[in-house]
Amino acid sequence: MYLGAADTGYRLVDMDMDAAMIGGMALIVLGLGATAYGLFPRTARPAHDPVGTRVRVSALDDARIRPAHVGLLLVMAAAVTIDAMKPVTLAFVMPGFAAEYGLGSPINPSGSPPVALLPLAGIAGTVIGSFLWGWLGDRIGRRASILLAGVLFIATAVCGSMPSYALNLVMCFVMGLGVGGMLPIIFTLIAETIPARHRGWLMVLIGGDVAGAYVITSWLSSTLVPDYTWRILWLIGLPTGLLLIALNRWIPESPRFLLAHGREAEARAVMERYGAEVVVEEAPRAPVEELVEPRFAQLLRRPLSSLTAVIVLLGLGVGLVSFGFQLWIPSNLQELGFTEVTASAILRDSALIGLPLNFLVAWLYGFWSSKKTIVLLAGLTAAALLGFALLGDRAIEDRTLLYVLLIVPIWGISSVTAVLVAYSSEVYPTRVRSRGTGLAAGTSKAGGVLVIGVVAAALTPPTIAVTALIGAIPMALAALAALLFGVETRRRRLEDITAGEFGRAAPSGASLP
Repeated sequence: MYLGAADTGYRLVDMDMDAAMIGGMALIVLGLGATAYGLFPRTARPAHDPVGTRVRVSALDDARIRPAHVGLLLVMAAAVTIDAMKPVTLAFVMPGFAAEYGLGSPINPSGSPPVALLPLAGIAGTVIGSFLWGWLGDRIGRRASILLAGVLFIATAVCGSMPSYALNLVMCFVMGLGVGGMLPIIFTLIAETIPARHRGWLMVLIGGDVAGAYVITSWLSSTLVPDYTWRILWLIGLPTGLLLIALNRWIPESPRFLLAHGREAEARAVMERYGAEVVVEEAPRAPVEELVEPRFAQLLRRPLSSLTAVIVLLGLGVGLVSFGFQLWIPSNLQELGFTEVTASAILRDSALIGLPLNFLVAWLYGFWSSKKTIVLLAGLTAAALLGFALLGDRAIEDRTLLYVLLIVPIWGISSVTAVLVAYSSEVYPTRVRSRGTGLAAGTSKAGGVLVIGVVAAALTPPTIAVTALIGAIPMALAALAALLFGVETRRRRLEDITAGEFGRAAPSGASLP
């Protein structure tokens, strides 16, 4: 249907859906259900059952980085990029989507309904997906959850050929389910597989690839959209999803997850693959993890409640910036006189300028202080946004100043996002780690639902100053919360972090999952 509309500029609005497309969409739904069913284990030890394993998982933290680790990190970096491209694409889709369907936007204020309903549907899906995949990650495993998200990306590429406005919203919501869940699961898997002395900086470095996703998406937008319209950006989900599935052979299951579910033989195989010495001990496992209930409610109880407060506040700040300021800035720049191509190029260049700073942030998080890095990044982001709030539309008068102010919220927020998810994957115990990273991702998207919902309800496109101020205030509060309640995770074993949080140290020679 998309290719057949080439002679009309790839406009599919009001085109009837034929029987083949309706049948194909039915098959997509059946295929997703079959995939989910196939990934659920038929039998598995419930996470709350005591596990008397004698394999020492801490050996993973003593292993050296070897080719298997490098392969895992490269695949995870590709997965992060593919995942992050989905919500980033929303910002570049909205101008063309609004024009084709006559929706209200900064360029067309009199249109109706507001174009904000599209990102609202997508981001609402990511919120639900974050919590759903958080549960799935702790239930069916980290690897299986990543693969399910990849299949969902392939299925929702059909958005690019969807003629109906209403069905575009539905498919955008479904796409959001997979997007919201995959990123936290990726970081959970990395945290549980990479040795402690390298864990922090490598996770932040990979997470910073969110900025790389912005560079790639803005480049694709400026290159392809003028000829193939906004729809081509959704269709790209098909090859990128297939790539993720093709790379699955380099994605292992977490040995900590396997041991927590009584799958000791599989855990041994993974540990040997990553050069970890398999140490069998007769001493019983330390009881710290036995205090953890595999439920979301555990995150709200002491001693995890204060850390959860930090995660939630920082997540809300990230969401309000990512889906407030970032989401509307392409449209804002076009409203102020820039062409669609020029606006995309400005944002691409801003992301490129800041991209090398990811290495500095990774070093700070891994070798200086995880807690102080969070405070520093949140504070800088708040300061840059306050600059936009004070200058408003006058910020475009000086191109150099515009780039300086854009670098932090365009590039910097990707680093804050990386730090947030990395931090949440370190501070929560194994039994609820996937739920914890899902909570971090979910709250970051909840901020987006909040700001986009306000815009949609008011039917008024936000200005640069408004979206900047909305993001600046919570980011400043998040920096303060991290300073007061955050814990240091730099180069500490995950089990030691958990033991410290529960007010006890692991007995010498004991093993934790």
